Amino acid sequence: MSDGTISIKLAHDYAMPAVQRQVEKVGSEDSISNDGFFPDLSLADFRNQARVDGTVTTARLQDAVIEAMASVNQELASLKPQDSDSTFYDIACPQINGESLMVYRYRRAVTCLALANLYERYTSYDTTNDGEKKAELLNESIDELRRDARFAISDMLKVRRINVELI
Repeated sequence: MSDGTISIKLAHDYAMPAVQRQVEKVGSEDSISNDGFFPDLSLADFRNQARVDGTVTTARLQDAVIEAMASVNQELASLKPQDSDSTFYDIACPQINGESLMVYRYRRAVTCLALANLYERYTSYDTTNDGEKKAELLNESIDELRRDARFAISDMLKVRRINVELI
């Protein structure tokens, strides 16, 4: 094949439904239950939204999401009523596409923090020359993800994103 084309041999009797079942198996991971007030989150939804493939193990993904949930829950503790059976879904706020804006922002904050955590760990995973270049690119993404999480948390707390003082 001197003309530069690439030949791909197809596996005998290879059917796409087998691939689909494998994808569904990865996507059938359990959700992480929260404290009863804040919403539970699905690992499969997280994988789809954040485009995290199967190279990130379920245990590592679960650890990153739980840590992010704990961090966001702690920052939003002031939203949690002391003596009430209400949930995060009961907080009055606008709805977009049939979903509470608070729930959307909560999921965004957790997703961004969990991704930043995973990206930070990735830098120690590949120490080759290409790995170092990718780590440099990820460092910018980590900062942007942390910023986006801060914005989502600030928006939920109804706090201005930027404070400026004249010196």
